[in-house]
Amino acid sequence: MIETVNLPRLQANASCEQVRAELTACGAVIIEGALSSPVLGALDHDLGAAFRAMTTGDGDFCGRHTKRFSSLLARSPATWRLALHEPILGAIEDVLIGSADEPHCDCIQLNLTQAIEIEPGESAQILHRDETMYPGAHPYELMVNVMWTLDEFTERNGATRIVPGSHRWPKDRTATENEAVSAVAPAGSAIVWLGSTIHGGGANRSNASRRGVVMSYNLGWLAQAERLLLTTPPDVVRRLPERLQRLVGYQVHRPNLGWIESRDPLEWLRHGVDTTLPAQDHFTPPMQERVREHGRNRSREWV
Repeated sequence: MIETVNLPRLQANASCEQVRAELTACGAVIIEGALSSPVLGALDHDLGAAFRAMTTGDGDFCGRHTKRFSSLLARSPATWRLALHEPILGAIEDVLIGSADEPHCDCIQLNLTQAIEIEPGESAQILHRDETMYPGAHPYELMVNVMWTLDEFTERNGATRIVPGSHRWPKDRTATENEAVSAVAPAGSAIVWLGSTIHGGGANRSNASRRGVVMSYNLGWLAQAERLLLTTPPDVVRRLPERLQRLVGYQVHRPNLGWIESRDPLEWLRHGVDTTLPAQDHFTPPMQERVREHGRNRSREWV
């Protein structure tokens, strides 16, 4: 196992620019102290019963000694803070949206929320890239994941294994076990990695379980792995901050993905949709200018 120092580390006061720089350079970064003790306590309180009630998986990938469950925004208000955590969210938006000259998407969304408990006896997960769930080749990132450590992550208890720099590898290159680094981190840390970075859950050779919470984000024009519009009931979404409501999926990815009756789905969430209201255009400024120019040209034809 390669020494863990090969994974970059930042402290909770790191800037968005620092987080993005490490993601760009290494494909992953560990941010220590990202969660306070009260937030960790709230997560333990809110999710503890679900962890205890959940059964382990029945597949080799999900883990036969691993518990997984989602719908976290509905289960725990404390998870809202994780989903909106700055500077992590800001860095993720920068990575996924791209530049003004070369945007990859108009907005991002939550891809999934998942709590994971790896129990003693679990074997190491196969090393993989999460982006392979989407077919086709893309020259930019499709998703970014954040593992929030509820317990201390150690090499012995199944800390996530990450292959530094693998986001720059050819897509057909696989990783060997000795290229993977254990993301050792204290409880309350955030382990962030790109969808193109090779990684996998570690083997738990200890006598205790380790727990974490994943918040995953992807491009706003992709399908979400978790159907968050179903797993997060509307009465829960109405209590969320607007930014999180949009991350769940109540947003229009301009020009025309995600509307209800050609209008912003937040209208439906807040007031219901009046079907007699006029259909709206949902354009980015460059798109709107093209439409206006088209209108001006048509007007000149009739002069």
